[in-house]
Amino acid sequence: MKLSRLAVQLIAVLGLSISSFAAQAQTVLKVGWTNTMDSHYGVGITTFGDEVAKRTNGRYKLQYFPAGALGGEREMLEAVQLGTQDLIITSTGPVGNFVAETRIVDIPFLFRDYAHARKVLDGPIGKDILSKFPAKGLVAISWMENGFRHVTNSKRAIKTPDDLKALKIRTMENKVHMEAFKALGSLPTPMNMNEVFTALQTGTVDGQENPIPVILANKLYTVQKYVSLTSHVYSPAMLIINKGLWDKISAADKTAFYEAAKIALVANRKKVNDDEANGIAVIEKAGTLVNKVDTTLFQKAVASAYVQYNKDYGEANIKKIIDVK
Repeated sequence: MKLSRLAVQLIAVLGLSISSFAAQAQTVLKVGWTNTMDSHYGVGITTFGDEVAKRTNGRYKLQYFPAGALGGEREMLEAVQLGTQDLIITSTGPVGNFVAETRIVDIPFLFRDYAHARKVLDGPIGKDILSKFPAKGLVAISWMENGFRHVTNSKRAIKTPDDLKALKIRTMENKVHMEAFKALGSLPTPMNMNEVFTALQTGTVDGQENPIPVILANKLYTVQKYVSLTSHVYSPAMLIINKGLWDKISAADKTAFYEAAKIALVANRKKVNDDEANGIAVIEKAGTLVNKVDTTLFQKAVASAYVQYNKDYGEANIKKIIDVK
């Protein structure tokens, strides 16, 4: 049976339309985090999303769920592991419950400064930790950053370790942090980030500990009288995707994701740098008192916790991080 010229043209046009539609088919990925849209997390993940869309010609698009809209960090990590959520940008706080090797980076006073921390995470040690995730149904695409953590509270300025005694301090659900605060004589209280503001406001806890970017983004300084610059822990963050989903992404698109993550990390760290530079003035302008501390006093006070850290994570492994120059 012969087809008319018009029918042939219609079939050709229809075929072209189908091909065009297939080429333009878009996968929307849900990504959640606990900080606000304008936070250092928000800056990092939106940069990542823009770059992924550009580098995959729009085949992948991110749908954003900031401020704990999909739950706390542990809940979201579980959802990513199960595949009911696609991606998360999270602190390392709950990650150790899924990939135990990450806990080593949460040890207090492990990193000298930002340059040291970034060099470790960007180098072989950081890459080795990222390699542990696929076995747990997760793929860590990239390290991100929170910053150095400081203590805030409503009772008194923290100038020495003794000032922390008997204070109820919200910590992440992270045994490394909890052991450190127990060594300092306080009462560590693990809690989801999206519950912290109300807990501070109502006095359920006396204080909390977080980097300046988190304190700013969540306006924690508005319900705390004191911010003490203890710099007791460098806090990384991580960009994590479901492994089943990752396995379906083409090799070329995986490269696009990795390249996008590199650019996102630069944006995320710049926002951390900017918040560190400008945040203290914002906090003080709100009437919250900010004080510096002699960190060597706090280092000595948590020395007892290092006995357990060396046992759990390996003294040689800890030394390897400390020795990075």
